[in-house]
Amino acid sequence: MALQEQLDKFKKQQEKCQSTLTSIAAKAGSSKTAASRSTPVAASPLANARTPVSAPTVKFSNDTERLQHINNIRKAPVGAQIKRVIDLLLETRQAFTPEQINEACYVDAKANKAVFDSLRNNPKVHYDGKRFSYKSKHDLKDKNQLLILIRKFPEGIAVIDLKDAYPSVMEDLQALKTAGHIWLLSNFDSQEDVAYPNDPRVPIKVDDELKHLFRSIELPRDMLDIEKDLQKNGMKPATNTAKRRAAAQVQGISSKTKPKKKKHEISKKTKLTNSHLPELFQNL
Repeated sequence: MALQEQLDKFKKQQEKCQSTLTSIAAKAGSSKTAASRSTPVAASPLANARTPVSAPTVKFSNDTERLQHINNIRKAPVGAQIKRVIDLLLETRQAFTPEQINEACYVDAKANKAVFDSLRNNPKVHYDGKRFSYKSKHDLKDKNQLLILIRKFPEGIAVIDLKDAYPSVMEDLQALKTAGHIWLLSNFDSQEDVAYPNDPRVPIKVDDELKHLFRSIELPRDMLDIEKDLQKNGMKPATNTAKRRAAAQVQGISSKTKPKKKKHEISKKTKLTNSHLPELFQNL
């Protein structure tokens, strides 16, 4: 409401200044005309041909659009304003006071209690009593801290939980993978990447007898039996053979084979239309 009053006041000031400058320009033009009439000057055709010069247009630094933009932001839903602030904190990775947030993205958290409370309680925002800053799930600063964290999760850690740790975290993940320090594997269920540690301090040597025993195990020939064995051992099969076979069976029943058309053979009873080509029908 206060912003709208400022807009109206600003427009009135513009109109008042415009009318004042117009009257000043008109007076200046009339005084100049009177002075030219009082001074005798030889008339020339060039002077008579001149058209009267109009008063110059005064241009203002139009700030109306910016004020309207600010007004639209502050009238937006609380969620939209919160997203605007969080984007600012994520991009800059700096701490802002409510006044600095207002200057940077025009969200007045100090005047809007709902925005202030939502920011303070947001899980992605840290508030120390004076300033707001972005809070990632894992407080990391560089590649070394990233590797130390991944090594604490031998069962793997989701990459989505690391994406916002610091700006270059995705590049560091690829660098660690290239160096052989970690594995980046895709989760079958969620199709999201998971980072696993590949710690060279824990080398695993498999005994030859265990390798031979593993390779000598004969697997069932039917995929249904394999899937049942996996489920018995608490593992989720990557395939569902029963479902696939049922779908194939239903599809096979619904799609009926079309009967073959009987081949039409030419006989003596066939009406011949190409009688002018007797050599085609010599065998009839």
